Amino acid sequence: MSGHVGDLNEKQAIALQKFKEAVSDLQCPEHDDFYLLRWLRARNFDLKKSELMFRNHIDWRKKVSADKILQDYTEPEVLKKFFTGGLHGFSKDGCPIWIDPFGNIDLKGLLRSAKKSDAVLSLDCFCEIVSMVEDNYPETLRIAFVINAPRIFPVIFRLVKPFLAEETAKKIHIFGSNYKEELYKYIDKDQLPSHWGGTCVDRDGDRKCRSKICPGGVVPKEYYRKYDLEAENLTSVDVGRGSSLQLDYTVRVPNCIIRWQFSTEGFDIGFGIYRRTKDSRQKAGEMEEIFPSQRVNSHLILEDGSIVCSKAGTYIIRFDNTYSWTRSKTIRYLIEVLEPEDGYSIPGSSSNKMISQSCQWTQDSELKK
Repeated sequence: MSGHVGDLNEKQAIALQKFKEAVSDLQCPEHDDFYLLRWLRARNFDLKKSELMFRNHIDWRKKVSADKILQDYTEPEVLKKFFTGGLHGFSKDGCPIWIDPFGNIDLKGLLRSAKKSDAVLSLDCFCEIVSMVEDNYPETLRIAFVINAPRIFPVIFRLVKPFLAEETAKKIHIFGSNYKEELYKYIDKDQLPSHWGGTCVDRDGDRKCRSKICPGGVVPKEYYRKYDLEAENLTSVDVGRGSSLQLDYTVRVPNCIIRWQFSTEGFDIGFGIYRRTKDSRQKAGEMEEIFPSQRVNSHLILEDGSIVCSKAGTYIIRFDNTYSWTRSKTIRYLIEVLEPEDGYSIPGSSSNKMISQSCQWTQDSELKK
């Protein structure tokens, strides 16, 4: 049996009922049988694994405010115009079709035009996104066709494949230019743009149906982001090879915000935030981890972000170059601590109040975990 509504065997039906009972404390009206069965199918009807996956998903939704994203997020104009893809038509079994001509995407142009929080497009982050979709939107993919794939694509796919569930990986089919007959098995020609073997055209005769599918293209330089950081507001420092940089910031009261913006020249850098648990200097592994350290491509796009400090204390901004034994890194940064009464306006504005910045910093490999 397929494990879908109306096609359950006795074991699957019992599993569904037990799953409902196990997650009854989390259920909402929209969590119907169609929805809950997705989580069971994603974990082959293993109740414990399905419940863990579902609970992790609910925690994730709260963390990223997923239920409010349509109200709170405004997509930048550059992404609307140049981020590829769009919905067009339906498959023979009624599934909506998403067509994404990602071969035309201008990654460098988008990275230079949008904030990192709006355009997370490096391979590392793409793998993270694939993993996120696997964990939080299971069983939403019917089938995927990668067409006109270059010879290098199978190599790239092997990098991404470990992040996919086995059942999802089986749904992805890769073709060169000989893809049309296979597409026709799943999609009628009147649901496909003419450019990809169908019969659909836009009202103006456009064979790619650009009114529904963003074609991408080169991002004009006028969209490139004008950094809101003036040179005189920046601190520039070199982090030696195999070493790290610690910056100490005093948070006097709870609910202060630490805001950061930084870039590096030529290469990536590790970035993390910690809170001291003692009055004396500590190694990174001995402190309370506030923002997990990770390597960021700050040489490609300005890194910016913020955190709310739930406790008072000494917070450590740590730039990590301990993994690089051949290159030092040059960082240009602006970091501010904003008290609640400051209104949390953007860094660099006159209304912001910089408090207790003690630029004690160290560059030695003993600080690594």
